[in-house]
Amino acid sequence: MGKVAFAHRADLSAIRPRSHFALGGSGVPPFHRGQRATPGGLAASEPEGRKPKQERLMKKPGSVFLSAVFVFLVCTSAHGDFEVTDMAGRTVRFERPPRRIVCLTPGSLRLIVYLQAQDLVVGVEGIEKAGSAGRPYRMAHPSLADLPLVGPGGPTSINAKPDLEPVVAVKPDVLFVTYMDRAIADEVERLSGIPVVVLSYGKFASFDEEILDSLRVAGTVLGREERADALRRFVHDLRDDIQSRSADVPESRRPRAYVGGVGYKGAYGLESTELHYVPFLWNGITHAAASVKSRLGGHLFLDREQLLSLNPEVIFIDGGGQHLVKEDARKRPAFYTQLKAVQQRRLYRLFPFNAYATNVESALVDAVAVGKVLYPERFADVDLRRKADEIYTIFVGRPIYAEMERLYGPLGEVVDLGIP
Repeated sequence: MGKVAFAHRADLSAIRPRSHFALGGSGVPPFHRGQRATPGGLAASEPEGRKPKQERLMKKPGSVFLSAVFVFLVCTSAHGDFEVTDMAGRTVRFERPPRRIVCLTPGSLRLIVYLQAQDLVVGVEGIEKAGSAGRPYRMAHPSLADLPLVGPGGPTSINAKPDLEPVVAVKPDVLFVTYMDRAIADEVERLSGIPVVVLSYGKFASFDEEILDSLRVAGTVLGREERADALRRFVHDLRDDIQSRSADVPESRRPRAYVGGVGYKGAYGLESTELHYVPFLWNGITHAAASVKSRLGGHLFLDREQLLSLNPEVIFIDGGGQHLVKEDARKRPAFYTQLKAVQQRRLYRLFPFNAYATNVESALVDAVAVGKVLYPERFADVDLRRKADEIYTIFVGRPIYAEMERLYGPLGEVVDLGIP
């Protein structure tokens, strides 16, 4: 990549990506002075002048992507034949670029929306018709619910062979799936005669960078590699900006924080948390339960005694479990009033991002919100609502912050449990 032009923080009203090419799009202001919008949803940066010495730059962390994941095109001919290696390591062959898509199992449709290929989708699962709350890709594209039904979807679809009759009936050129073993994917492809591409979200109920690799795989299949690469750059640039803002905060000033109400195949209350929580990791925050062992990978269910013994200084509440936390607080006020964060009114709201797999854009929005709550002076230039809508527009095509606020309440504000 070419030399990068950086914008001085005083000129920013929101977090700015630091790449030579930054995502743009309808309704999204340019990230740097001098950028010009382009039809492909990218904005090319014009050279800027020399920046002040006091601007802080962070070196990017080493890549954590799986070195075994390679996406490649071979056997190109006048008829467009090509092969792709999917996230299960399977070689999938295509006679021509797909023009009709079906997405099965949690999260596959979301990735296609991120690639701006929703117009190619010809059928959806029942769960996509039943509602859209907390899933920005569906909230932004309600017409997806009008497409033909191709199966029920939901958690029971994970690593299961689908009913192929409704799938074949809509005549797709490709099936995108997640959470499916290669043996089952091979069988589905053999029985249906339709190419099956396995994508991955990595660790369940978290934001894993395998998602970005999956976007590259799907982008290659659909001829949207540039879009996939632009999204990857945006995520990394946002991460670097957030990390740089608190990089020099002394350890003594970094609070021990906890996030509760995190979804895991459904909604849960305060005792449900995620240990590898990206909004904490990017802001250099120690998770209060980091030393507690989990049997569910990065997810953890605490009991009340454990939570009281940890007694975090700050608690964030995932909007998806917020109603359960409030119900429990009314039933057991004595427990909640013992928590330091409740006593000091340091109980803050975040938007849910575990809803039918990971909603990447909401995870990024939460990361900005955590930084603004914990380090307000470092994020003084950030208008949280404006930044949230910028992120939502980049990923799903339109601003939806107001709709998310109506569902869950204002982002980053104190949660009132309704107890004395």
